Amino acid sequence: MSRLELRGFGWRHAGRRAWAVRDVELSVDVGERVLLLGPSGAGKSTLLAAIAGLLPADSGEQAGTVTVDGLDPRTARERVGIVFQDPQSQLVMARSGDDVAFGLENRGVPAEQIWPRVDAALARVGFRYGRDRPTAALSGGEQQRLALAGALALRPGLLLLDEPTANLDPAGADLVRDAVAEALDGDRDTTLVVVEHRVAQALPLVDRVVVLSAGGGVRADGKPDEIFDRYGGQLAADGVWVPDQPLPQRGGPAAPAGEPLLIADRVGLVPRLAPLADEVPVRGGEALAVLGPNGAGKTTLALLLGGLVAATDGTVRATAALTGDGRVGPAPHRWRAPELVRRIGNVFQNPEHQFVATTVADELALGPRRCGLAESAVASVVDELLHRLRLDRLAAANPYTLSGGEARRLSVATALATAPRLLVLDEPTFGQDRRTWLELVALLGELRDAGHGIVTVTHDVNLVAALADRRLTL
Repeated sequence: MSRLELRGFGWRHAGRRAWAVRDVELSVDVGERVLLLGPSGAGKSTLLAAIAGLLPADSGEQAGTVTVDGLDPRTARERVGIVFQDPQSQLVMARSGDDVAFGLENRGVPAEQIWPRVDAALARVGFRYGRDRPTAALSGGEQQRLALAGALALRPGLLLLDEPTANLDPAGADLVRDAVAEALDGDRDTTLVVVEHRVAQALPLVDRVVVLSAGGGVRADGKPDEIFDRYGGQLAADGVWVPDQPLPQRGGPAAPAGEPLLIADRVGLVPRLAPLADEVPVRGGEALAVLGPNGAGKTTLALLLGGLVAATDGTVRATAALTGDGRVGPAPHRWRAPELVRRIGNVFQNPEHQFVATTVADELALGPRRCGLAESAVASVVDELLHRLRLDRLAAANPYTLSGGEARRLSVATALATAPRLLVLDEPTFGQDRRTWLELVALLGELRDAGHGIVTVTHDVNLVAALADRRLTL
């Protein structure tokens, strides 16, 4: 059992002018279930990291206090279990079972209890492979289930979940929520704080909603129905996901698609993607949504279409419309980097995998510079993207200090910076608040209507309804 208290708490990352979170006054009693909301960049993930004792004193500046059962969180870590926004950041072992057992071994759980608890935790989150599955062979959604199993196996007094269903298919998300509900059922000694953009689905798990303000402090705190009845419209306008607030959907028939830019002909990659049964064209002026359960090979297909890996089965071939030189080009994976970046923009499932610069502005400038643009043109592109994707105030920030939602917007911006004819995006709306989600969807829609080809790998049903002209289900 754990009680949480924050008094004027704030945190500023080293090297940053702006505070990631500040002026938080909050008490959470033992057994409470709290849904933590707020616009992207309000500091939700930073706050969870602070509560978990994962912000080293020398990595930034702290204001106020945060305590778990009256203790500094850095000395109370064994009372807390956390699932991060990026599950890869907490997987440490080569085998899945060993990864779940790692925390139990570190906490001195008797050996005869470890493997029964590991197996029970894997079963509760619907992990289908068993102990021996290599963690490197898991999809992003499968990694998320494994990370949750590791947290549940510890039976923590305080459970912190940072968007635990973000990369999961709908069935997998239901399994994870059911696992959390089962873990907490009848156990009022375990305290829960969860950050989740799928608000309607998370509400059955909680009895309290706390909304952080983007400018600092707690904006609203109370029972879910009271919060949404009183503040729902304004919260939605400020970017907070609120139940029953409508989102745009495709109206009427889609405009005719343009000519093919890329054709995947019965393409596959052993062992991650079985060969597709049919030829799949990717057309200009069309948004193709790639759907399917976790582990079906969606991310692998995105890598193949993006020219980042070579197929072991079938072919991926570019048309003259994509190469822009009147010739049918070789497979995109054979292009030199400057050719690839001009023609295809890639957004990875894990945005930090594509960051190489030390500031947000330099990250955005990298592609245009590699394409030979003049510095004045580079500056114009960078300024426009910073403004359009609400990254202006972060221009000098290190990309690795961004929140998950901010990092995702930066990864999309880097793909747009060279104005490629084809965009391949893996979970492009991950971690976005309502306002930035709408802006991203509008931007992608504009690009599609201007003749660009859009491929989105996604579990976001709202994105599919708002943008997709065609669907491919693996």
